[in-house]
Amino acid sequence: MLLSYLKVAVIASAVVVSGSTLAAGNLARKCIALPELVFGIDEAGFAVSQSEYSIETGKCYSLEIKSTGKQEYAIKGAGFFRNMWFRKIEAGGMEIKATHFVELEFEDEAEAELFFVPIVSGNRKTF
Repeated sequence: MLLSYLKVAVIASAVVVSGSTLAAGNLARKCIALPELVFGIDEAGFAVSQSEYSIETGKCYSLEIKSTGKQEYAIKGAGFFRNMWFRKIEAGGMEIKATHFVELEFEDEAEAELFFVPIVSGNRKTF
């Protein structure tokens, strides 16, 4: 009985100690606005306004994505999306609460704003 109690006490102590090493506050507040990403900025509708973003784990970011409607655009990036925690996505006059997703698709002229916190470091590609 005493041994069981000591095991529980040791585990509880470990949780308390490891909890104190976590980041303080709400990581999903006061998001840093990234430069907007616009698809179809050239005559043919294939060029994008940004080819790269530099972001850090544990910081909140907002990214506004716009489509000119010149082409249909589907953003797939499982490696990117899987390594982010999403607070919300604003699109079409509504908020979508989802912690992750696989693809964003723009069939016409439209926009969406993503609010997210990177949780895993590294270089990610979207296509």
